[in-house]
Amino acid sequence: MTSTRTLVVLAHHRPDSRTAHVAGLVTERLRAAEHEIDVLDLRAEGFDPRMTVEDEPDWTNRDRAYSRQVQRHMERVLAADLLVVVFPIYWQSTPALLKGWIDRVWNYGFAYGRSAPRLAGKRILWVGLAGATAEDPIVAPMVELLEAQLSDGIAYYCGFAKSAVAVLPDAEDQPQSVDDRGNLIVGKAPAGEELATQRRTFDRRVLTAVDEFAT
Repeated sequence: MTSTRTLVVLAHHRPDSRTAHVAGLVTERLRAAEHEIDVLDLRAEGFDPRMTVEDEPDWTNRDRAYSRQVQRHMERVLAADLLVVVFPIYWQSTPALLKGWIDRVWNYGFAYGRSAPRLAGKRILWVGLAGATAEDPIVAPMVELLEAQLSDGIAYYCGFAKSAVAVLPDAEDQPQSVDDRGNLIVGKAPAGEELATQRRTFDRRVLTAVDEFAT
């Protein structure tokens, strides 16, 4: 049997972030499950999310050769059976780093625009970290919006066989919520063993989401 080829995409600007920690957890879990892993750290690899003239879609030429950097990223996406994309949730959406990666790499003629999509049959899990608490009423519409954007608007459109969004609230040590007047309420972070327990609980939720989707 051949192992599953998995591309883990990290979209965060700091290597010491909770998001980077989660990407590391995902990588370790899937490698232990005998996945063949390729880690794409967008910031570490110097990916520029801004669209360029060289990578602008040409609607008259679906076989256009895009920039060398984009072509390399396309090859890594094509090589994967499974993609796991890890990112912080900003304004009910993805950060610019991830959005720009999709704009430039998931381009016309590659990810869409063909009768037989090149990405058909692949699976993708979107892992989004949210600072809101699990009890915050914003979480439910956040999940619905991200599912519509990422699973329906992108993955389905590009021919993926399966797509799911795992929204992970309580990603901050300090609980965060907004009251009915729009005021941000930031609670006190736990310390010592309580903090360690809180972080272990969060990590278990990450691994459960990965196991349910990918293993």
